[in-house]
Amino acid sequence: MSITAIGTIQRSDMGSGTWTLVTDSGETYELQQGTAKELLKPGLKVKVQGQVREDVMTLAMVGPVLEVKSFDVI
Repeated sequence: MSITAIGTIQRSDMGSGTWTLVTDSGETYELQQGTAKELLKPGLKVKVQGQVREDVMTLAMVGPVLEVKSFDVI
């Protein structure tokens, strides 16, 4: 499923540690490993376009896994 979401990047200590996008509407997505390092900054406000990966599981399990296709810093 493709999505466009606006939210804030956060670092979670769940599992072995992971990065998340918490949307303005309160949804949490776990960013897929390999996400661009420019995006991985706690507190960064972004608009993200990506693909929710229902075929991927993680140790952290903090939300659906999001494969980021593009993003803009707001």
